[in-house]
Amino acid sequence: MPLLDSEGKKIEAHAGGVIKQGNTFYWYGENKQYTTGRNKIWTWGVKCYSSQDLVTWHDEGYIMPPSQDEGSWLHPSRHLDRPHIVYCPSTKKYVCWIKFSGKTEACFGIYVSENLLGGYSTVRENFRPFGLEVGDFDIYVNSAGEGFLYFVNAHNGIAACRLTPDLCNVAGEYKMYYTGLCVPYCREGVAVAELDGKLYMFTSGMTGYIPNPSEVALLSSPLGEIRVLGNPHVGDSTQTSFSSQISQVFKVGNGAIAIADRWIPCLKFKPGQSEKMMRALASCIDGRRYRSNIFEKMSLARYPWNCNRVNTSLSEYVWLPVELNGGIPSIKWTDKFTLEM
Repeated sequence: MPLLDSEGKKIEAHAGGVIKQGNTFYWYGENKQYTTGRNKIWTWGVKCYSSQDLVTWHDEGYIMPPSQDEGSWLHPSRHLDRPHIVYCPSTKKYVCWIKFSGKTEACFGIYVSENLLGGYSTVRENFRPFGLEVGDFDIYVNSAGEGFLYFVNAHNGIAACRLTPDLCNVAGEYKMYYTGLCVPYCREGVAVAELDGKLYMFTSGMTGYIPNPSEVALLSSPLGEIRVLGNPHVGDSTQTSFSSQISQVFKVGNGAIAIADRWIPCLKFKPGQSEKMMRALASCIDGRRYRSNIFEKMSLARYPWNCNRVNTSLSEYVWLPVELNGGIPSIKWTDKFTLEM
């Protein structure tokens, strides 16, 4: 069932995150209200909701409203994806990074505001760090206020770099993770979180809105070495991350929650089906490395690969607690859970 706000309306905060200010939680993300797959509307602005308990959410309106100017990067026809908002201690401003996807875009927009709820002014748009094409991303800010950016570079891996003190630009050189992989095994859906003093990177495979197995890795430091720990979704017989894709892992008290989008609620998988789907897709892209039979390849036609035609106005959310067992994060399905604030 869809999550509803305090007025009984469907919450529109997809592919975003939660940020805490004082005793209030703010959940922001893409408004997919009008994205039916039958029009050119991709995202109708960025909305925000507030809550004291993570259960009852009040609509705070648009923190970045859609622009009616067709030349604007915030026009609904632009592929505005995955807004990330962080607080910058050095400037005392909120910084919002947005990814714009598409054949000619694949870039960032960066915006700042003195208030979390807006209004945001433009720092730069059409920004490609180091000249690289931009995909899904996350920003990690440590306790010293130092920022780090992790972003998908096309199908080439995940680039990681330090941010400038104002969190509005990249600094130094970049490092690559997850290189040498092909679709669908290359990574996207990046979510970086510090849990119990250790830094973890959660990612999904690359299959668009079609769910696939997640993976979590341990980082020795923000730009250090990476050690893959496996699929964090324990007991997921369909190998689809419980039919969702993680957008953020955020801490609540001594615990943490993985917030994810269920982009296509009507798409159901049986055990083993996801593995066959991914193997067939990989064999079509790199037949020398991956093998699949003709029946598995033919079955690819049943899946909605064209993201432009998916009715994401029907998309839902999956919130689940993250547990640490011997330093390894795990996410188990539960219908109800409680965390100390």
